[in-house]
Amino acid sequence: MQLGRRSFLKTSSAAALASALPLRAADTAPAAKPRLGFDNFSIRALGWKADRLIDHAAEQKVTALLFSDLDVYESHDEAYLRDLKQKAESHGIALYAGTGGICPTAHRFSDKWGSAEEHLQLTLRVAKAVGSPVARCYQGFSEDRKSPGGIRARMADTLAVLKSVRQFALDTGVKIAIENHAGDMRADELRDLIEEAGPDFVGATIDSGNATWALEDPLENLEILGPHTVCSGLRDSMIWQDDQGAQVAWTALGEGIVDMKAYAKRFTELCPSAPFILEIISGFSRGFPYLQPDFWPPYETVPAPSFARFLALARKGESIPPFKPDGDKQQAEQAEQAYQLAELERSLTWCRENLNLA
Repeated sequence: MQLGRRSFLKTSSAAALASALPLRAADTAPAAKPRLGFDNFSIRALGWKADRLIDHAAEQKVTALLFSDLDVYESHDEAYLRDLKQKAESHGIALYAGTGGICPTAHRFSDKWGSAEEHLQLTLRVAKAVGSPVARCYQGFSEDRKSPGGIRARMADTLAVLKSVRQFALDTGVKIAIENHAGDMRADELRDLIEEAGPDFVGATIDSGNATWALEDPLENLEILGPHTVCSGLRDSMIWQDDQGAQVAWTALGEGIVDMKAYAKRFTELCPSAPFILEIISGFSRGFPYLQPDFWPPYETVPAPSFARFLALARKGESIPPFKPDGDKQQAEQAEQAYQLAELERSLTWCRENLNLA
């Protein structure tokens, strides 16, 4: 439709006046704050099922809870799952559902839940029943970078699984949220997988700790994956140099070398609708002997500027001791449970005192 000269001038004047007026309160409203919560894997030593985990989430006054495995449920019956959803909602808690590996050729793929496609479809059904907007999963582990064809071959196999369940996922209204897991894919690799599969039904579960296992600075990882992020599993990391290369130890929030305040601020800007889920895994370190020539073939595509950022963190870090429980088997198990609870609770406290989260 053509616009007459008089109408154009009237419209232009109104637009100019509107731009000169002060913004209304609604226009200046602050961006939504991500929900704060935790992954049940943070306190895995307790072996709690979903119902008890919701109770603990309520006690901790969080607003999000990720069930990252299918064994956490008493059953996968829809009525039972809906009851969990209602219980969580009564406490103001949003549930997020997930599972493990979905690449059929990955190093540790399990057929416990059937084929990769059947496994993913089950996870999508569970996610829909508990009201989760995502079905968190992952491709594999760092060992897959050394497999025949390397990580790109495993990505191709994962892509085939994703495409086979595309319509099923769209019908459920649940987005598949693939995690950068245990050093398998770097941020650029996971981004490529998501974009090739289709961002309409696939997104990212961003993991700040796993980024360091892929020789990444978590802040750089966030810049790349943030636009695709729909879920998360977050913790701090301490990195330090040794005579072989570097050691990485995951830590509670605020106790590592990563600037988690800057991370949370950027997280809110890039993916405010995604929950800020803590997945605290600590008490040990893993070596990355990058000074040894045979270390590099699986990482030959790592860009030099990206590795330089990882090195910068390693040069600033300092070694920390591992957690070593004392006593017999029962005492050690109890110590591990107490340790995991304390690590999570200390992290939640740090978040509330230092981060602007819901």
